[in-house]
Amino acid sequence: MIAKIAKSLLLGMLALTAASVAGGSALAQTACALSQASNSIHHVVVLQFDNVHLLRDRAAVPSDLEQIPSLLNFLTGKGVLSNNDHTDIISHTGAGFLSTLTGLYPDRMGMGTTNSFRYFNADGTSTSASAFGYWTDPVSATRSTPLMVDERGKNTPAPWVTYTRAGCDVGMAGFANTVLENTGRDVSTVFGASSVEAQEAAANSTLAAADFVGIAVHCAKSSPLCAGSSNAKSDLLPDEPGGYTGFNALFGHKYVAPAITASLPLQNLFGNTIVDMSGNAGFPGFDGMVPSTSLAYVATMLEAGIPVVYGYLSDAHDRHFTSTAQAYGPGEALYVSQLKAYDAGFSAFFARLKADGIDETNTLFVVTQDEGDHFVGGAGSPAGCDGTVTPCTYTQIGEINADLSRLLATQRGNTTPFAVHADSAPTVYITGNPAQTDAVTRTLERDMLALTVTNPMTNTSGSLVDAAIDQTAQYLVHMGSSDTARMPTFAIFQDENYYSSASGQTTSCTTGTACVQQLPSYAYNHGDVQNDIRTTFLGMVGPGVRQLGLTGAVWSDHTDVRPTIMALLGLTDDYVGDGRVLVEYLSPAALPIEAALNYDSLVGLGQAFKTINAPFGMLSLTAIAAMTDGLRGTDQTYSEIQNQIAALTTQRNALVSRIKVAVNAPFRGADVVPQELDLLTQEADSLLFAGYNFYQ
Repeated sequence: MIAKIAKSLLLGMLALTAASVAGGSALAQTACALSQASNSIHHVVVLQFDNVHLLRDRAAVPSDLEQIPSLLNFLTGKGVLSNNDHTDIISHTGAGFLSTLTGLYPDRMGMGTTNSFRYFNADGTSTSASAFGYWTDPVSATRSTPLMVDERGKNTPAPWVTYTRAGCDVGMAGFANTVLENTGRDVSTVFGASSVEAQEAAANSTLAAADFVGIAVHCAKSSPLCAGSSNAKSDLLPDEPGGYTGFNALFGHKYVAPAITASLPLQNLFGNTIVDMSGNAGFPGFDGMVPSTSLAYVATMLEAGIPVVYGYLSDAHDRHFTSTAQAYGPGEALYVSQLKAYDAGFSAFFARLKADGIDETNTLFVVTQDEGDHFVGGAGSPAGCDGTVTPCTYTQIGEINADLSRLLATQRGNTTPFAVHADSAPTVYITGNPAQTDAVTRTLERDMLALTVTNPMTNTSGSLVDAAIDQTAQYLVHMGSSDTARMPTFAIFQDENYYSSASGQTTSCTTGTACVQQLPSYAYNHGDVQNDIRTTFLGMVGPGVRQLGLTGAVWSDHTDVRPTIMALLGLTDDYVGDGRVLVEYLSPAALPIEAALNYDSLVGLGQAFKTINAPFGMLSLTAIAAMTDGLRGTDQTYSEIQNQIAALTTQRNALVSRIKVAVNAPFRGADVVPQELDLLTQEADSLLFAGYNFYQ
């Protein structure tokens, strides 16, 4: 009886709060059901950076976001900005964007290794494939397995479906795999092999990229946007749970721009025509999606009545518009200048939206980055330079490149043929695809873990590889795949200053080109497991989001973004994701009654859930350390650790399947059993403790 009375009172308070919030809303989208009873969210804007940092790369130099105060102050002053968000393993643009989009870890979308990956052929050789392709693409022209493959072996459910089924158009400005990514297979697949678009792509791929790549609108059934355009194409998702027919989409700047504005050619936020590097009006390329351009697409889509828009933003530390092949170092004059342009872009964006009546009172803003990364370079000069008052220069800058093939031949006498996905965290594919316990596999693992290098910046020697995992551990950290052919034999995580490839050559490192050398063209490593690489930021502003400012109190990762957005909108995906609703960031009025009543238990379970299930949760980090010792050790030691990790993975997966039901129950209209939440939390804690025990 007491519980029922409490529920009744709380429900009344929440209704009053919701009514007061709804009274100040504007710009309702009558055909689009975005928000709950309060009806206060009329737009959703999700922005994701490619490598823009909240944390400082050099202590004296303000971070990227500190130099973009228009964005930083918006997030901290009007909502929440977390410095305790995390990426996936292996952390790159492909998986980073896709996990934010879907709320799924890489093992449920086929992206355990990105931005490209290899797959084993029947003869034991391996072939490279790009992780970037349209959502329904196969892996390649000769391999029909879906590029975006889920645990069923089918095409991963598409992230725009939940919105379009609710009557909402969805705009995509550069977001991975929701737009056409290339002028070859993607154009032919969507428009047809004999279409005029395919003919243009064959005749002039540069123009076709400006016309058809990078921009898309996925329309609701009732949308006049697609109905009014003869260029709309069927939005085909044959594997979508529950079916998906009768929906259309617009693909490419050429067809999207005239549908969203009468003012052509489309201009960026500073009044300049959006063009590619060749001067073609149209999509400027993914590197060209700086704030003044990307946010112009976002703003124009919103102004056209598209209520949900996702925008990609390119990084700020590469030289996007110069031919100089050298990355910027923190505090360099041109880097600071580029960040000023980013700040100006955000300032213009927020001002333009405000003039449109689109702001934090009626719009949910989510801003994050795809991956953390590590700056590879010496000290800036002069000493103490901060970039703002005193510009920095760098004589030592650039990732340190290593040739694994030649290092192995020189130091270990190992000439086993293999290929890698070159990276700071290379994935290794041994030719012949030997078993995990095969002597060839075990020897190469031990030899690779034993490699040493001399850092050309410090002239000190040390281990190249910090950690390594086999396929068993890959399943625990969500790098596995239902398409087992794309799983590497093993993966290594290197010293974060190094980026390795494999030439296949066995020439000694004492002759010819050095096996280890610093190259200045790129200076920001990612994909690895170190803290600055695995840590990202997450900012949220809008109705239902608490104003907490900068905080590190809540551990989260990319998969938590999707369920949190869905909870605020009162929508439900046609699949169960891998994340949890970040209730700590939401106001009581934004929570379902069952979530509000069981808040503490829900938070406790949610946090325990991440420790055992997140790729960078404590159970995964423990397993990586354990497997590294196993791969270094004897075959018996390896077998024991492998069996323990396999058993933990089985137990974890069974427990997680129950936790997902319980932690999502209040947001799917189901009843909550408080005792069950607490029991599941205890079980998760016990599993984590078991993981510690076996490693100790």
